[in-house]
Amino acid sequence: MRTIKQQHRAVSAPIADLTTYRALPTNSVEYIDPFLFLNHHGPQVYRPNNRGLPFGPHPHRGFETVTFILEGDILHKDSSGHESVIEAGGIQWMTAGSGLIHAEVSSENFKAHGGPLEILQLWVNLPAKNKMTAPRYIGLQKDEIPAVTLDGGVVIHAVSGEWAGTAGAVQPLADVALAWLELPAGSRITLPIAAARNIFFYTVRGTLRVNDTETKALQLVEFNHDGDELTIAAHEASVLLLGHAQPFGEPMVSAGPFVMNTDAEIQQAYRDYQRGAFGSWNG
Repeated sequence: MRTIKQQHRAVSAPIADLTTYRALPTNSVEYIDPFLFLNHHGPQVYRPNNRGLPFGPHPHRGFETVTFILEGDILHKDSSGHESVIEAGGIQWMTAGSGLIHAEVSSENFKAHGGPLEILQLWVNLPAKNKMTAPRYIGLQKDEIPAVTLDGGVVIHAVSGEWAGTAGAVQPLADVALAWLELPAGSRITLPIAAARNIFFYTVRGTLRVNDTETKALQLVEFNHDGDELTIAAHEASVLLLGHAQPFGEPMVSAGPFVMNTDAEIQQAYRDYQRGAFGSWNG
């Protein structure tokens, strides 16, 4: 079994009236290659006639956003012409690639009626060879994502990669496996993950024991590369965001909404955005 290098507590980072915990980066961990950033929004309950999510149009280049909608919904719209409303249990996988402008807001129905909201947004790097790929967007509802039920009632929602012999719904450009798991109290599972791969392990709700170490909600676990197995036991009903990937091992420079390999590429991204190369916004 892999040993744990360190646990990192997500920090409170509210955005207007949106409860937000940032699990990556924090003062104790910058990134876990190729996993760059995680914001955990909620859980909270919105009243009727609310303003919804505050993420109006903004640009991105050089990475991917993977958004897990646990409660509530998100209306996605971007300058490449994609638009959809994804509801609870669904995901949005956006490849910013060479650049686009997008907005992530609440649907008119959610703003009118309110309700519970909990959303995770993970930024995943792109390798240098794919930084300038054409933008892509995939929006999937809950029933479009394979759900694997294991002994003890553990449910793996397979987003990408292979989980318990089941292929995920998305075929990403890089070999990145992502899933979210629902673990009933008292359940236990063992998953093989090659020792060379980096693991992204974030407990959303509940209390878990992973490889004989306890971890709780709002904690990110960082592992050493000394084993090829994870054993996870749930002390109480829990939700886990789990991923793994071979680290890219490439230089990385990030500035605001852009993630590239050099300072010069970041400067070029700003110039391209300012001259309108990311497409026009017709919000």
